[in-house]
Amino acid sequence: MSTEAQADGGKGLSLYKLTWPIFLEISLFMLMGTADTLMLSVVSDDAVSAVGVVNQYLFICILIMEVVSNGAAIVVAQYIGARRMLEASKIAGLAITLNLILGLAVSGALLIFGNMILGEMNLHGQVLDYAKTYMSIVGGFLFIQALINVFASLIRTYGFTKESMYVALGMNVLHIGLNYALIFGNLGFPEMGVAGAAVSTVISRGVAFLVFLWLLYRVMEVRIAFRYYLTFTKEYIQKILRIGIPSALEQVTYHACQTVFLYYVTYLGSEALAARQYANSISQYVYLFSAAIGMGTAIIVGRLVGAKQKELAFRRVVTSVTWSVGITVLVDVLAMLFRYPLAGLFTDNPNIVAIVAQVILISIVLETGRAGNLVLVNALRAAGDAKFTVYMGFISMVLMSLPLGYLLVFQLDLGLVGIWLAIAADEWLRAVIMWARWRSRRWESRSLVEPGASDTTVAAH
Repeated sequence: MSTEAQADGGKGLSLYKLTWPIFLEISLFMLMGTADTLMLSVVSDDAVSAVGVVNQYLFICILIMEVVSNGAAIVVAQYIGARRMLEASKIAGLAITLNLILGLAVSGALLIFGNMILGEMNLHGQVLDYAKTYMSIVGGFLFIQALINVFASLIRTYGFTKESMYVALGMNVLHIGLNYALIFGNLGFPEMGVAGAAVSTVISRGVAFLVFLWLLYRVMEVRIAFRYYLTFTKEYIQKILRIGIPSALEQVTYHACQTVFLYYVTYLGSEALAARQYANSISQYVYLFSAAIGMGTAIIVGRLVGAKQKELAFRRVVTSVTWSVGITVLVDVLAMLFRYPLAGLFTDNPNIVAIVAQVILISIVLETGRAGNLVLVNALRAAGDAKFTVYMGFISMVLMSLPLGYLLVFQLDLGLVGIWLAIAADEWLRAVIMWARWRSRRWESRSLVEPGASDTTVAAH
């Protein structure tokens, strides 16, 4: 057995074994969003624009609800690395309860204030009506996604990324089938349009949650006793929030900036608004591998830091960044070569196709920076150095990227291309800063697990 395997509690986790199921799982979740976009594009470009605007807000809400799931996943990973499995189980139970409470609060807020939020987004007519419909249905049941997040994070942290992928596959198949029935009125169901897409999303998430609930109990060596759900241990809550709050703040800051950029786009017209949604649907597949390798690296880094194998953690991240950037370049070049056919999958409007193709052509500037960022930020969080990513993110995103975007869009008239360039500048600046931080090894003093004896050994699959 290798040193890394021993440090990993004897399970021999490798980046490849962790990453390929995560890659497929993220692909399936992205396909779910792409399926909505493609099917709603048959209804109208206005329907696509409306759902895109709402999803921008919903995604920020999901990130807020990931305060607990992100923090708990890292804390649990470090305790598993230290072979303290009973404490890992207690933290998992506490995290599930906290995320349920947070999810219900967010869902309630969206039901009460959702229409008011949309009314401030410079939306009009049919786009606004579609947006309100989608917000009321999906937003009202967003607490289900909060539970999915925490269950999926914990299952992956225990090393069962393949099982999590299978759940994503089932949810995706169910979602597409329900979209077919409810959006267009097939199989005896009424034609519901945007409302049908929303109902489909809620039902498929509900089924996925039930499967994740069952699966978590199958993969845990020390299962969660009922009392763990109701035991609010101050020490564990502080550790979860120590990572979770900075992680969520960094992500919320990023997507809040994306929402401001979205607001800029509303002044460019409905074609630019639709083009942004289509371009994002394509771009997400370019950085897909980087997202997967970042998540897989975080699991390994968390365990290695918990096991005090920090040199292995350092080398793992350097290798991961190299692979992430290299593969992203290859995928992005393919997207650039086939940019017109890809844009044509979503719309036959030649103006929208031209805008999308232009944005994809310059995406190589953005995606190379993002590829490094996704790995380095995840690694720093997993090592316990989450606050640094927040401070640097605020400086880069809010103080640099937003003003730059305004200049490029409204003063230099670069349109959607200006927004892409502003985002690229942010990704590259943060990538350089995070790389310097990782090389400095300041993260080595941020471990969350205090010295102590292990309570059990880690069992094999």
